[in-house]
Amino acid sequence: MSEEDEGKFPGGAKGGKYIRGAMNAAGGLVPFAGGIISAAAGAWGEHEQERANDFFRHWIDMLRAEMGEKEKTILEIMQRLDLHDEKIASRIQSPEFQSLLRKSFRDWAGAESEDKRSLVRNLLANAASSTVCSDDVVRLFMDWIKNFSELHLAVIGKVYNQNGITRAGIWNALGRAPVREDSSEADLFKLLIRDLSTGGIIRQHREVDNTGNFIKSSSRPRGTSSGGSNVLKSAFDHNETYELTALGDQFVHYAMTDIPIKIEYQANEVSEGMK
Repeated sequence: MSEEDEGKFPGGAKGGKYIRGAMNAAGGLVPFAGGIISAAAGAWGEHEQERANDFFRHWIDMLRAEMGEKEKTILEIMQRLDLHDEKIASRIQSPEFQSLLRKSFRDWAGAESEDKRSLVRNLLANAASSTVCSDDVVRLFMDWIKNFSELHLAVIGKVYNQNGITRAGIWNALGRAPVREDSSEADLFKLLIRDLSTGGIIRQHREVDNTGNFIKSSSRPRGTSSGGSNVLKSAFDHNETYELTALGDQFVHYAMTDIPIKIEYQANEVSEGMK
């Protein structure tokens, strides 16, 4: 971690105490490598030992990088929280929030990019400072971040940015060139839409009444011609519009919305606060 990055992280006794608690929750999930390395290395002969050592060195480097990402994420979360707010201070020390923290780090393998790491950070920061979503919903959002690809998440963003967008509009907004209906790209796009629809994140637009009940769409009368076309509906349809579900909208606000930084911290306070 660079000195410039450290200057952005919280220090002082109070901040350090919360960070230590968070790191303890995260650190217990990373296996201690020393004993395993010693036991496994004995299974190789001398001529294989160097190869085994290289493997373990790469493994340890991977674990160190993973812990570095976790540390950075925790510090960025704390940087966005107002620790003078007693509700927030109590929330981040609660068993419920610690459970969310442990789950997020158990699923860390899903955070294969900086973008996904930012989603985890945003989700935990919002879960600490807001009660709009229950913890059960937050856990569901963690599973979405883990299981959905970045292209899934990009589609969610396009639907959020333009409520009532069509499939063709989504494809164009993604900056994709036109493709054949029988192409692998078209099949992938249909799969993305199906995943997000069955997952309860997006849906085709529906009218609602004053009490929030969905209104049945009028059926086409029997015998009505569909225009005589023998071509199936396009994967890039221009007619049916899509919108976020209530869960999808909350996911955008919790995971895809960053909380502004509350306080800038002095670099020389970081090491003291972590002691």
